[in-house]
Amino acid sequence: MGCSPTNSKDQVRVGRTRKGSRDKGPAKDLATRLSEFPKVELHRHLEGSLRLATIHDIVLRESLDLPHEADKLRRLVQVQPGDPKTPQSFLAKFEPLRRLFRSPEIVERLTHEAIADASAENIVYLELLFTPAALSQERGFNLDEVFEWVTAAAASAAAQYSIEVGLIASINRHESVAQGEAVAQAAVERMDRGVVGLSLAGDEVKFASSPFRDLLVGGRQAGLGVTIHAGEWDGAESVRSALDVSPDVRIGHGVRVIEDQDVVRMAVERRTVFEVCPTSNLQSGAVSEPGGHPLARMLEAGLQVTINTDDPGVSQISLADEYALAIKHLGLSLETIKGMILASAQAAFQPVQARKALEARLKSEFFGGRI
Repeated sequence: MGCSPTNSKDQVRVGRTRKGSRDKGPAKDLATRLSEFPKVELHRHLEGSLRLATIHDIVLRESLDLPHEADKLRRLVQVQPGDPKTPQSFLAKFEPLRRLFRSPEIVERLTHEAIADASAENIVYLELLFTPAALSQERGFNLDEVFEWVTAAAASAAAQYSIEVGLIASINRHESVAQGEAVAQAAVERMDRGVVGLSLAGDEVKFASSPFRDLLVGGRQAGLGVTIHAGEWDGAESVRSALDVSPDVRIGHGVRVIEDQDVVRMAVERRTVFEVCPTSNLQSGAVSEPGGHPLARMLEAGLQVTINTDDPGVSQISLADEYALAIKHLGLSLETIKGMILASAQAAFQPVQARKALEARLKSEFFGGRI
């Protein structure tokens, strides 16, 4: 199982096309065109993908000590225009969300709805991250139980909505290595149930990735993909440390890699894939303003960049919104976006033939005259 995009000349050309290229097709507004694009998402967290109506319903049904008025609840669990743009403010949105996972039925419902919503965005392949520790903590569920509920709901939703789904089990840096090892083992045991990867997330400033290296390497050797959140709130050195884990590790966010040209060169040589989430970066203060987002500079440097939502429920966005931001504020063209979607397909944690089939499907739709 690999995750580095192929190096075809056509994809490099498309993936690096910038503002000014002509886009073919009927005259449609940007939102319509982007909504029609078949999409691939590699970085979307289950816990950040919840519908507000469902959150409200669970709060009422479970009589939780959270606001029962929808507007007050919205301000608590979704980013608002006046919120401070800091990691602390962004992460605070997840504290009440973790209180919702109170039964198998709720875990399954929230998983099912997250996949249904991705399908409604015309996402044809989704890698959905879920954090077993977060899903289990409210009621002290066994990790194996959580895995069973998530994998069963994901398989059911994928079949119902005709979307391919790969699940990525996420470990937080502040958790114990022993708990991380338990998650990794459960993930390996369910590779035949749709689990395709391991993720290391959490506070990269206070907690290093190195204690988790062995378990991530073990997961990779067993056949799982590995992705590490790095270079979001900490500098390029955090990306360098993540790259030491495995030659083909993917990097979640990684926007601060651009601060160190030696690390950039290392990532270019390895064809490391970056899972960039523009809106999340802005809302958490990792990037100060849309026009200053380093995504375009990362492309110009030759890095392999994909666009993702991170937490669409918390951020109140869709993947098409992320594409539109890159076009409007960073000068990317529609052809560039198509190339980046192809790069996402090539970087999926799937066997080679499955990735090739996904890429062929996308090329047929992009360049076959339909969109």
